[in-house]
Amino acid sequence: MSTRSVQIHHYPACGATDKAPLLFVHGGYSHSQCWNVRLIPYFQAQGYDCHALDLSGHGQSPGREHLDDFGIDDYVADLTAAVDTLAELPVLIAHSMGCLVSQRYLEQGTAHAVAFLAPVPPTGTAGTVARFALTMPDFFAELPKAVNGTASQQTMRTMAKVYFSPDMPERETLDYLPLIQPESEKAVAEMVMAPMRFARRREKIPALVMGGSEDQVFPASMLHFTAATWQAKTVVIRGAGHMLMLDPQWPEMAGDLLEWLEGLG
Repeated sequence: MSTRSVQIHHYPACGATDKAPLLFVHGGYSHSQCWNVRLIPYFQAQGYDCHALDLSGHGQSPGREHLDDFGIDDYVADLTAAVDTLAELPVLIAHSMGCLVSQRYLEQGTAHAVAFLAPVPPTGTAGTVARFALTMPDFFAELPKAVNGTASQQTMRTMAKVYFSPDMPERETLDYLPLIQPESEKAVAEMVMAPMRFARRREKIPALVMGGSEDQVFPASMLHFTAATWQAKTVVIRGAGHMLMLDPQWPEMAGDLLEWLEGLG
């Protein structure tokens, strides 16, 4: 059993349950509390034991002072440690970078099932970086301000355009500022280079791929690349952006996710 030191938050189901536990894996530039705004309370009420992991250097896990030393393999070790603490195999629910971490974990470990929300595509993030350089160059100037607590109104407008639904009220983006934090430069570079790494064999488990029709980071048209790899069901939430678990459309995505979970048996 792994002895890796990471923070794993437990949110018990509302009442007795015999359902597989849920383990939430956050994406880049964020931490586990992004799940606790909407989804974790929703699934607790539906009878699911919920767990949320802070990857190394994120949230309440140690290592922030040397965040840039952590790579995707370190985050895989974090997820391995989290799964090891659970009494039974969980359903992994991962977002963005967390999807890549979960896929790498599943090359060596297993889970009851896995849901990929707005996943990093198998082609990596190089396409996104190039597209933003051409169409939203302000993003690269404003992102450091957002993660370092020096956000301006221009910063928030830029972040909202990139990460959230067009329907998101501007005042709510301010509420979500505490959910943003710096990301490891090593991990960011590894996501760009993701296609250069050959995937290993993995156990076949039920999988769901979900994204928003208005996702500016990984457009919905890219979801099929991940879905094909996993022979997964694909769900597109109309009007939602990259942070679909926080967007105004979150009840629809939560309902679709619940329907899939209930069908796992």
